[in-house]
Amino acid sequence: MTKRPSPISATVDFDADGVQHGFLKLPISVDDSAWGAVMIPVTVVRNGEGPTALLTGGNHGDEYEGITSLLKLSSELKAEEVTGRVIIVPCMNTPAVMAGKRTSGLDGGNLNRSFPGDPDGSVTEKIADYFTRVMVPMCDVVLDLHSGGRTLDIIPFGASHVLDDPEQQRQALEGAKAFGAPYAMMMFELDAAALFDTAVESQGKIFVATELGGGGTSTPESMSITERGVRNFLIHYGLLQGEVEMPDEPQVYLDMPDASCYVQSEHSGVLELCHALGERVEKGEVVARVYDMTRSGTAPVEYRAARGGVLAARRHPALVNMGDTIAVIADIVDSLG
Repeated sequence: MTKRPSPISATVDFDADGVQHGFLKLPISVDDSAWGAVMIPVTVVRNGEGPTALLTGGNHGDEYEGITSLLKLSSELKAEEVTGRVIIVPCMNTPAVMAGKRTSGLDGGNLNRSFPGDPDGSVTEKIADYFTRVMVPMCDVVLDLHSGGRTLDIIPFGASHVLDDPEQQRQALEGAKAFGAPYAMMMFELDAAALFDTAVESQGKIFVATELGGGGTSTPESMSITERGVRNFLIHYGLLQGEVEMPDEPQVYLDMPDASCYVQSEHSGVLELCHALGERVEKGEVVARVYDMTRSGTAPVEYRAARGGVLAARRHPALVNMGDTIAVIADIVDSLG
């Protein structure tokens, strides 16, 4: 069945040269605004012919490295610096960003679990649909900036995925490396079907994702890595002039081959992590303990690594519930691809 056109309209002309700042407007009707709209900020910087890059932050509303770096870039990038077109969406899920939450403050929707979306669905599904059917088709390369948000802390990396098309996979992997974070990863997603990643990759476009810290904040270090990485991405794909700037230390390559990389809690309680982010972990080693807070004098439950590697992500809050991911262990490899 053919879907109706998206109800979202843009106040910018994506085909006009120069710098434009505007909105993607989604009509809504809520208690405090009967004829209102979700206003998603967008900046378009175009200079003649060339590739189109879509840069997105705020896919989750509590991941601030991407939001902040793209807000900064939107006020600094000049048309004469660009060859082609750069579309910047710092707050992709604006209702979630405004609520300071992973999910939307309007419908509770997780945008990165809502693709390909639905023009007749919830607010979040309508946003997903617009990006799937309008934004992605006009782009060649997409950079989606993530970090751990309030509940995770993650080592900084650029990532790509195993794809059916080897050339598409190669180009994405080279972009993930060129982002220039301390780590580059071939990432395994637990459930990829409804991700933005999949919506982009299924259209044959080049997609690079990141994880860049977390804890519901940003740091000078994470911001420096993010801002350098965004410019590296644009240079690598031919939209900016210059040389890609890599980290001072050699980049570490990581691989997540399967779901055994994820350590998930089967208990609720208070969490003790036994390793710091970036530390080496041996197979069978205790990576975390969960203590029962309802009584004293009981031994904690120990969680052991199903594989050796590096601690790539950890739960940020000490309180943990059943089903929470408490650690992610990735293999250290000599090469990717």
